[in-house]
Amino acid sequence: MDVVIHVFFYDIFYALGNHKPGICAVIRINNINDKVSENYPDADLDIIDRAYIYSARVHDGQVRLSGEPYLSHPLEVAYILANMNMDTVSIAAALLHDVIEDTHATPEEIKEIFGDEVFHIVSGVTKLSVITFNSSEERQAESIRRMLLAMADDIRVILIKLADRLHNMRTLQYQKEPKQKLIARETMDIYAPLAARLGIQWIKKELQDTSFKYLLPEDYTDIESRVNKDKEERENYVEQVKTIIRENLEKNTVKGEVLGRYKHFFSIHQKMLEQNLDFEDIYDIIAFRIILDTIPQCYEALGVVHSLWRPVPNKFKDYIGNPKPNMYRSLHTTVIGPKGERIEVQIRTREMDEVATSGIAAHWSYKEGASPDSDISKKFTWIKNIIENQENIQDPNEFLENVRIDLFPEDVYVFTPKGEVKSLPRGATPVDFAYLIHTEVGNQCVGAKVNGRMVPLKHELATGNIIEIVTVKNHHPSKDWLNFVKTVKARARIRQWIKTQDKERSLSLGREMCEKAFRKNNLNFTALVRSEKMIETMEHMNFKTVEDLIASVGYGKTTPLQIVRKFVTKETGEEAEDTILGKIIDKVRKKKVSSGVLVKGIDDILIKFGKCCRPVPGDEIIGYITQGFGVTIHRKTCVNALKTNPERQIEVDWDKKSTETFPVKVGIRSMDRVGLLADIAATISKNEANIQDVNTKTNEDKVVSIFLTLAVGDTHHLEKVLSSLRKVKYIQEAKRLDV
Repeated sequence: MDVVIHVFFYDIFYALGNHKPGICAVIRINNINDKVSENYPDADLDIIDRAYIYSARVHDGQVRLSGEPYLSHPLEVAYILANMNMDTVSIAAALLHDVIEDTHATPEEIKEIFGDEVFHIVSGVTKLSVITFNSSEERQAESIRRMLLAMADDIRVILIKLADRLHNMRTLQYQKEPKQKLIARETMDIYAPLAARLGIQWIKKELQDTSFKYLLPEDYTDIESRVNKDKEERENYVEQVKTIIRENLEKNTVKGEVLGRYKHFFSIHQKMLEQNLDFEDIYDIIAFRIILDTIPQCYEALGVVHSLWRPVPNKFKDYIGNPKPNMYRSLHTTVIGPKGERIEVQIRTREMDEVATSGIAAHWSYKEGASPDSDISKKFTWIKNIIENQENIQDPNEFLENVRIDLFPEDVYVFTPKGEVKSLPRGATPVDFAYLIHTEVGNQCVGAKVNGRMVPLKHELATGNIIEIVTVKNHHPSKDWLNFVKTVKARARIRQWIKTQDKERSLSLGREMCEKAFRKNNLNFTALVRSEKMIETMEHMNFKTVEDLIASVGYGKTTPLQIVRKFVTKETGEEAEDTILGKIIDKVRKKKVSSGVLVKGIDDILIKFGKCCRPVPGDEIIGYITQGFGVTIHRKTCVNALKTNPERQIEVDWDKKSTETFPVKVGIRSMDRVGLLADIAATISKNEANIQDVNTKTNEDKVVSIFLTLAVGDTHHLEKVLSSLRKVKYIQEAKRLDV
């Protein structure tokens, strides 16, 4: 009776509207049963009903952070699985997936009431749930190990876990911000790649987009607003393209369904980062899908699309002839569609579309008393192989390295000559590999063999390569290596060595400069350097050791005169200003003109701007002290700034009172026409910018590339100029150049 009463009140709770606004439409047990019956007309729904009643009883009185009865969560998870065409056992297990962990229910009770199969799946999901995830690699490795153990035994375990995570992400707004970011990061790192590996693209995309929303809310909102800005116009464009494709397919007697969609926000964000593009520069944010009945029709449709619009070179992929490991099959092509916009077109059969959407779930249908299809099982033997190959490995770090070969294909996996697997980011080089083995191996690396053949140190490694490093004693890292290494460890070790060498040189130079300055003031630096007065000076100037103080002079951060002044009397203080060093500083001051930049802690110093990045007010900047040439200003994102010795970096900021203008490189791409340059010059002049230099180049296809150096006040002024240039007739692109 208690059970029936609870279920009755659960329905009444929603009927009266006592749930918080913003919650998605309420899922009831009837919705789930109807969906299962639609997928499996002969299905026995009794086990689902019993699981629902049991779950309602043991979760009685529990509420979620949203204020909803806790029962709403297992119902949502079960409904997600019902829409993935999962069987009755899976649905029942989904309704029970939290009972062992969160209620007084016992494993023995679940086994007795629902049988071994349901108990086995619920136990597998529970094992995953009790793992506390944190940022440590060991915890991450153990989490993946347990997931894969459960998956290898029954794939339905991870499908329930993915559905569970999906609903938790949909209601993440009720968690506190730190917990939101923790859960979102775990989802992005583990669950989204896992969904991709299993071929369940719609879950992968939703998990990525929702994680993106909480991890980088400003970037997410920016892309969302940009996509929605011209939504009506874009929707009209989508309908226009769909109509053109549909009509031309019919002309060629090919019957198919044509769909159009926006790329999901996270994929747009990734493309902007990977290709260093602004949102306006991404042309193919709309993708079209053609769904047909047979494979020959797919290739016919490809011919129709290519006859309509010019295909973009190197943008065609045949995943029908060469399917992805997760069973994904489709033809992909990118063409220059109507209005000159790039559009991506995917062409596949209905069966391929089902697999592309649901992945393994499309074929892992457990019919009553039957096993999963053996051919499909073979395609996912990688899960069991991972477990079998790693079952004797106790070290979680080593286990994680091996697992990521299959689970995270964006990494590169190479082998030592002894057959050990090493994981590196895509684009990694032999130098990265050498530092991964040991710091000394990296420092002394002079060459490398890949699969027995000598290669340059900047050679990009590929999965499966066998790497052998050639070392020479007393060899040292090269600063040039920073131009191509990819790993944090390699970069840190190289910079550490450079820093050590710079410190030794700066210490020697600093000592020499101090000796001269002290001598000019009739002081003995060698004797005073070990005095109490020097220690007081060191502490007063916030250095940890006297050596650090002297090295700072060599770096250029401290002048010898600053130290000398601590040792001279007030009477001789003026004399110190009269030394040769003082005169040199005076000359520097006389030469100095307004630069528009303030250097923290140093007045009257020469300022130069890096020609490699040409910073302007509004850019985040960093200063680099050069020996004898003042401070060079770089943008913080400049590659050369990232390679500089941190010891020589100094805080700088823009002088808001300055009225200076600054040179910046601009690139323009346009169709050639009479009067183009005149219109560009007029537009720049109208926006109160000045042209300092101009170069043009016209290609055979009548596309002209124009490179300008403009004098602008700040980034806002620059963006105003670029925005106006983009409106000039026939200009396709106007953007700031990094070099």
